[in-house]
Amino acid sequence: MGNRLPHQHRGYIPLPIKDGLNPTRVRVPEEVSPIKAVDFLMEVIQTQRHRHPDDDREALLKRFADQEVVLFDATPISPEYLLSAEQDVFFYRTPAPETPVPYDIPIVYEDNDILVADKPPFMATMPRARHIVETATVKLRRSTGIDDLAPAHRLDRLTSGLLLFTKRREVRGSYQTLFARREVHKTYSAIAEHQVLDTPLVWQSRMEKTPGEIQGRIEPGEINAITNLSSITPLTSSEQKAMEDIHGSQPQLARYSLSPETGKTHQLRLHMWAAGVPILGDPVYPVIYPVDAEDMNVPMHLTAAELAFTDPLRGKPRHFHTSLAF
Repeated sequence: MGNRLPHQHRGYIPLPIKDGLNPTRVRVPEEVSPIKAVDFLMEVIQTQRHRHPDDDREALLKRFADQEVVLFDATPISPEYLLSAEQDVFFYRTPAPETPVPYDIPIVYEDNDILVADKPPFMATMPRARHIVETATVKLRRSTGIDDLAPAHRLDRLTSGLLLFTKRREVRGSYQTLFARREVHKTYSAIAEHQVLDTPLVWQSRMEKTPGEIQGRIEPGEINAITNLSSITPLTSSEQKAMEDIHGSQPQLARYSLSPETGKTHQLRLHMWAAGVPILGDPVYPVIYPVDAEDMNVPMHLTAAELAFTDPLRGKPRHFHTSLAF
């Protein structure tokens, strides 16, 4: 282990994180080799679904000149370098323009190992598809200057609330494993129409979601989604007014306290819908709204309100609460 070269270590990337963004790794398909590096990467850029209009050949050639196009072993290459089949190349993509998310991302807690932030709605956890710069990971890397900042878990883009990040590569695995093993107790707050239910209660279902389809579904079969509903609290008159200022006239609303035992996609949203109380502002359940109709001033009111766990490095209990009011 001690004799490994740097590029043989797990998690290795041959270019540093730049302006909060990881380099992109692309592989040459067998059917297009050999091919000049500049021609291959121009094809990659031109076929991006979300491309910056200024990311042209001149911009790419500057990356070559700045030695920002490298092979897996960190060797910089020239535009004329001939790439072979299944060879990996690393370079920096130029993100397309994005609509700014009009909310801050406050830091709730920070020490030498972790940072806990309050993610607002409409902000993805990590860069993906058309959401690159307006993501919690990139924005916090830029604001804190911590390039190694990485989320230990994820929240849906429309869900707000607590996100735990690791600050050093050395501790990342310990916290990610904690979440992967479901050893973190999560409590969510959802706002929906007030319905009288006998609490506490448990919703147990089989949930499936087909790739490419927006909605998930509940269907017969072995249970794979379990949600605990611990309490239902009617909103105060001032809270009700705040919701109506955003969403217009509403029936009496309430705050539902939910704790998932499993982590199926859209689990809490589906269980609330199935119970007859879809979450206020949900653009998918029960009705799918078009993406171009999205209004960032009208959020979905599902918030990751609490995180509780035993710290894997210190062995002491940790308990964090949201400061957001979505």
